[in-house]
Amino acid sequence: MQPHVSGTEGYAAEADTLFVRYESIPPEQVHAAVLHLLPKAPARVLDIGAGTGRDAAWFASLGHQVVAVEPTAALRLRAMQIHASAAITWIDDSLPELAALAMRDEAFDLVMITAVLMHLDDAQRQRALPNIAAGVAPGGKLIMTLRHGPVPPGRRMFEIDPETIIAPARQLGLRLELNRHGPSSRVDNQAAGVSWTTLAFAKQP
Repeated sequence: MQPHVSGTEGYAAEADTLFVRYESIPPEQVHAAVLHLLPKAPARVLDIGAGTGRDAAWFASLGHQVVAVEPTAALRLRAMQIHASAAITWIDDSLPELAALAMRDEAFDLVMITAVLMHLDDAQRQRALPNIAAGVAPGGKLIMTLRHGPVPPGRRMFEIDPETIIAPARQLGLRLELNRHGPSSRVDNQAAGVSWTTLAFAKQP
């Protein structure tokens, strides 16, 4: 049995629904606010919490080499089949430690953390940020989205003040380039009062 990873509650049970939902939304739409910040191919991309592999496959299709980190086997194993690509390396790993990733001793031109950090409590986020920052190459980018709003049944989520990310990130050599807040792109989430903050950082060269 796969060991429990804090924050993954509900994802394995809802895997079928999530594949339909996530794969139906174009990555260009999800990441419209940061398209101008993405590196030119070929680049090294790290996708933390890669889920169904939608974004990892998108980056691979653009000519990037991608490392996709996903702790939920029900998502990761299926994603590896649906988005089979020699340009994507899948890793069973999780925040806050990213222990398996750290053993690879790699740095990336772009690190993506989409809809992930809200699953970590404050103490876990404080432990996670240095490990995330360590994966960003000098001159590279870190882009993340933070969810705000009611927690769906069966999920583990926490409200995040963006300043609790921005201030420690600055101490880790990450310069804020974008701080944008807006409504969810999904109509049902809009009705429920869900919104998102997008943060983008550049690591000092």
